[in-house]
Amino acid sequence: MRHDRCESQPSPVPTTWQPPLSTDSIPISNLLTSVNHCIIGRSFTRLKSRRFFFMTGQIDKSMRHHCFRLCIVVSGWVACWANAGQTCSRAGDWPQILGPSRNGIAADESLATSWAESGPATVWSRPVGQGLAGVAIQSEMGVLFHRLEDREVIDGFDVATGESTWQQSYATSFVPQVGSEGGPLCVPTIVGERVVTFGAQGVLTCVNLKTGQQEWQRLTHDEFEALSGYFGAGSSPLVLDDRVIVNVGGHKTRSGIVAFDLQTGKTLWHVTNERASYAAPVAATIAGRPSVVCLARTKCLGLDPADGAIRFELPFGKLGPTVNAALPVVDNDRLFLTASYAIGAVSARLSAEGAEELWRRRDSLASQYTTPIIHDGVMYAIDGRQDGPPADLVCLDPRTGDRVWVEKGFGYATLINAGDQLIIVKTDGELVLMNANRERFDLVSRHRVTSKDMRALPALSNGRLYVRDTNRLYCVDVGAAVE
Repeated sequence: MRHDRCESQPSPVPTTWQPPLSTDSIPISNLLTSVNHCIIGRSFTRLKSRRFFFMTGQIDKSMRHHCFRLCIVVSGWVACWANAGQTCSRAGDWPQILGPSRNGIAADESLATSWAESGPATVWSRPVGQGLAGVAIQSEMGVLFHRLEDREVIDGFDVATGESTWQQSYATSFVPQVGSEGGPLCVPTIVGERVVTFGAQGVLTCVNLKTGQQEWQRLTHDEFEALSGYFGAGSSPLVLDDRVIVNVGGHKTRSGIVAFDLQTGKTLWHVTNERASYAAPVAATIAGRPSVVCLARTKCLGLDPADGAIRFELPFGKLGPTVNAALPVVDNDRLFLTASYAIGAVSARLSAEGAEELWRRRDSLASQYTTPIIHDGVMYAIDGRQDGPPADLVCLDPRTGDRVWVEKGFGYATLINAGDQLIIVKTDGELVLMNANRERFDLVSRHRVTSKDMRALPALSNGRLYVRDTNRLYCVDVGAAVE
């Protein structure tokens, strides 16, 4: 397969814009328990000097901020101590779409076993602009990507309070072909001290995580002659080995998939005449080799991240009024893809020789954009569309595509797995907590966060669930109680 290299230069840095945003903080009922376990040394002196009243439960805004940060730090110390001699990364980050491994699995999270009748507490909420991009979280910093008036805004915020700490923006004139949502769709990608975003008009931007200062920017749709599609660019960038890999969709310039240098923004390679999809690429190890698996408009490709060499192609999807939006699921040597619009699902075995199709079915699963979760040998998924009849929650055997059980008319949603539980974020504003049960739908609790549409992908970090409706971002405490 042919693949091309070029050395395009990044675009000039635009000016910074600072629109005002307010935050509504809500008292945290269970924070005292956590604080009791994380106050040590000089921190106790600081808390005492700030008039922290344990008996009355009074806590001011600045102390809530301090205590939450302290809990995060102490959790990191404990994790490092327990894993002495190993490489230690702090548990609880959600730095990119669908979490650390882009599969919706929060391996280091512990959820509450059930919710009170009133539901899990909302820690804070804040207003947001247009867009359907979920947030990314790393340590004490979160990144929101939204549109305010005629600008796309990258918004760094404090996870303890939701308050903005910096903002970076650029002009946008995007108007979708379908619908009225003119904001960005792609979840930001955080790697180290950098944040990479991909706007609705293909504006690829890298900023500093701590300050928001822009490092480089590329106008990918202009440079590679890509189309915005029905809803604008919707494939969140993947960062792998200092390469920013993007499903750009420049089919006229053999730039369907493009890799940029994380440090400089320069183009490293570009391949394929495939148009873009809304599915983000994922990293995988195939036959012992690091690989990128990218679902484009009409096929799924396996690429060498070093130079873009194509290792396999698997037909999937079709041109016309359809979209590929669920991320590829790679489980050991198995690949699983799904899409709605009468496309269905396919499974393949991956090897050094390529991708061997195992089964392809329309009656198994056809999900509009929900990425399935594999847990304990079965797959949990949403079958149907957000804009159609109520979707079904299904449990599948990934070896065959056969259905194990079905919860009919459940409604459209996104799934997150933590331990033996699933948090399901429904687009109608409801949260569902269930046990991962291969025998039946095992409901634990339900709670309505909002009556508005909640289509943005959620994030789960340090026991906090971040969900976004049409005009607010909510931080909800769903973590297990500290004993």
